[in-house]
Amino acid sequence: MIRAGIGGWTFDPWRGSFYPKGLPHARELEFASRALTAIEINGTFYRTQTPDTFRKWAEETPDGFVFSLKAPRYAVNKRVLAEAGPSIDRFLESGVHELGDKLGPVLWQFAPTKKFDPEDFAAFLALLPKEVKGAPLRHAVEVRHDSFSCAQFVELAAKASAAIVLADSDDYPCIEEETGGFFYARLMKCRSEEPTGYASKELAVWADRARKWSTGGGDAFIYFIDGAKERAPAAAQAFLSLIAKN
Repeated sequence: MIRAGIGGWTFDPWRGSFYPKGLPHARELEFASRALTAIEINGTFYRTQTPDTFRKWAEETPDGFVFSLKAPRYAVNKRVLAEAGPSIDRFLESGVHELGDKLGPVLWQFAPTKKFDPEDFAAFLALLPKEVKGAPLRHAVEVRHDSFSCAQFVELAAKASAAIVLADSDDYPCIEEETGGFFYARLMKCRSEEPTGYASKELAVWADRARKWSTGGGDAFIYFIDGAKERAPAAAQAFLSLIAKN
């Protein structure tokens, strides 16, 4: 499967452009989940959610829809990542399994200041479980320091079956390696002057890459994040239209 979406579903500039005018805010997830095929949730980075919240999100979205969850900052911002075990457990045991088959990859996003320490990062990856309460887990790591652009990091990720996030950004390293059995891309260059965020030729290139990634049977998750955020829904919809043509 190739899925595409946006970060969250609450953003004022989307009201009246992506969302129909007058749509109640409480129905925005319902609408977004039928216009797109995935959403990356940012709120889990900042605060612990409840089982009831995860269950509600699952109930409001259609079959086949998937959420990616950004793991909490308390885990990824530790000076010593090997000590993140309690924070990881607290997050994964907060009710994420209530999403059922709508639980997509967990995104572990590290700060641009976090440098690659092979021993510590290997210890962190070893803390990531394969399942929680019967729900299988897939993990994606997004690194933002150039020190991670090395073969040793790729080897560690592959050993842990963790996907390395491909970031389309001028600020962060772009590492395109298959390490987790699926692919996860975060596209951060939406431009306000482009009605679809990315030009049609650029979207076609990403669509071709996604098809290539999924040829071997692995899922591909493409999120339009950052840049001119107001264009993100249009970018994701245009991307999905290209995928549907082939």
